[in-house]
Amino acid sequence: MWINIVEDEHHLNAIMATYLEKEGYKVRRFLNGTEALEALDKETDLWVIDIMLPDINGFTVFNKIKERRQESYIIFVSARNKDIDRVVGLEMGCDDYISKPFMTQELIIRVNKLLKSKKKDKHILRASGCEVHLERHKVFVDGCHVDLSVKEYEVLLLFINNVNRALSRDQILERIWEDVYGVSSRVVDDTVRRVRKKIPTLKIETVYGYGYIYEQ
Repeated sequence: MWINIVEDEHHLNAIMATYLEKEGYKVRRFLNGTEALEALDKETDLWVIDIMLPDINGFTVFNKIKERRQESYIIFVSARNKDIDRVVGLEMGCDDYISKPFMTQELIIRVNKLLKSKKKDKHILRASGCEVHLERHKVFVDGCHVDLSVKEYEVLLLFINNVNRALSRDQILERIWEDVYGVSSRVVDDTVRRVRKKIPTLKIETVYGYGYIYEQ
């Protein structure tokens, strides 16, 4: 699982990253909000964000994340004497809040608690703002049900399970339609077009002359 740390104190940033990596998490480190926002397109399970950043505040970073990735957990970090930050953060919808100074083990406990619950959702796939409930055969975007045909649903799963991998039209035909005799590759283009329209948060890019790729 991926965790992004947005903290301008170099030493604290490095310590948090070290301990989280020891827990088995993959960590990206950012020293300001501008750098962090450049990573919005990368799949991230949890963000640890200092509210007081040198360029833009953590609340702005929070709002940008939620615009693009509703499924990501967010923990705010702020100085102990900033009680108003805690209130504002919780009202905005952050998943947890830690006051400085704190023991690193406290952060680990809170992170594990949030991501442990996420691991339990093994029958739910999350990608780019959408949730695929495998047992229910349903797809939700920002909590709203999206009606997909059988083939649209199968194409969606194919891309999610092959993230950052280019798939040719022929590969998609063989995997989804199986009996491809007499089936034009145009059916792939039409199906992908409908999936894009119904789930605009999903970045399915065209690989010209080849096929498509879902990028994170």
